[in-house]
Amino acid sequence: MALEKPYMDIPGTIVFDSDVARRGYWINRFCKSLMDAGNRDRFRADERAYLDEWPLAEEQKKALLDRDYNRVLELGGNVYFFSKLFFTDEQSFEQAASAMTGMPREKYREMMLNGGRSPDGNRFKKEWEGG
Repeated sequence: MALEKPYMDIPGTIVFDSDVARRGYWINRFCKSLMDAGNRDRFRADERAYLDEWPLAEEQKKALLDRDYNRVLELGGNVYFFSKLFFTDEQSFEQAASAMTGMPREKYREMMLNGGRSPDGNRFKKEWEGG
């Protein structure tokens, strides 16, 4: 019997549950490795070679190399782990979040300082699809 997951219907949200955690296990282990300065140096020296040391799927490696943070999330990355990647790139959380939202950094900062994203227009996917 499959577990019902009504929270999977929230648009624009990936809930990090046990299935997502299993899918992204090696992404998150790789990212956690970047907490070590020596590993960060090795990664910076040859990103592909360092990623090839991990049992990651090719699409996971591509998302990490491309710094496609939204795709990393879709593939099971946890933002608290893969934040090590953008910190390795000497980027702030703000810079990464603005890239993930497609907003210029200043606009993203202004939105967050003014209470965050408006809930207007947020609906369950089934409501947008008419059913």
